[in-house]
Amino acid sequence: MNRPQKPFASLGKHLKNVREQASRSLAEVSGAIEIDEQDLKLIETGQERPEEEVMLLLISYFGVQDQEALHLWELAQYDSDLTDHMQFNESGNEPGPGAFTNKPIVMMLAMDMRTMYSDGLEINWNQAGLTLNFTQTNPQNKGLSPPIPVARVGLSHTHAEQVLRSLQQALLHVKYDGATKLLPAPKSNRKQS
Repeated sequence: MNRPQKPFASLGKHLKNVREQASRSLAEVSGAIEIDEQDLKLIETGQERPEEEVMLLLISYFGVQDQEALHLWELAQYDSDLTDHMQFNESGNEPGPGAFTNKPIVMMLAMDMRTMYSDGLEINWNQAGLTLNFTQTNPQNKGLSPPIPVARVGLSHTHAEQVLRSLQQALLHVKYDGATKLLPAPKSNRKQS
């Protein structure tokens, strides 16, 4: 029987240990750095190596100190040097203290402002919050193929409750604002008898 290859077992074990020491779940971390929970699990089991950008996000998220960050980078066996991603001191010669933890990592997401319509919704939940997966049935295949993913939105429990209240209010407005109001006509418009 062949056992699955785990080329990055040492790296995965180290990353899992960092996560567990921070008392974070897979779902919390994957949501925070915006990768699929299954992908993070494959990284922690040593089956996959994270992309450099993902590793930098993990280092930043956990506040990993410089020496430990260098060790993680070496375990990942990247072609690039970690110092390319570090914040240098004023002289520019060497990394300053907290080279990773003080350097913000900005995630830019392309924003498509078109309205995406959906006719399906799958909701996943855990202690960190909810993930709403919106889908659209492919009209060309008349339901024979799986739905097409349209959008994925993560919400904290508190934010999900706010969204629910807002949806309920919006539905009430749609239901009652469009209806003809059956109020008595103003006195000035009534016929005098």
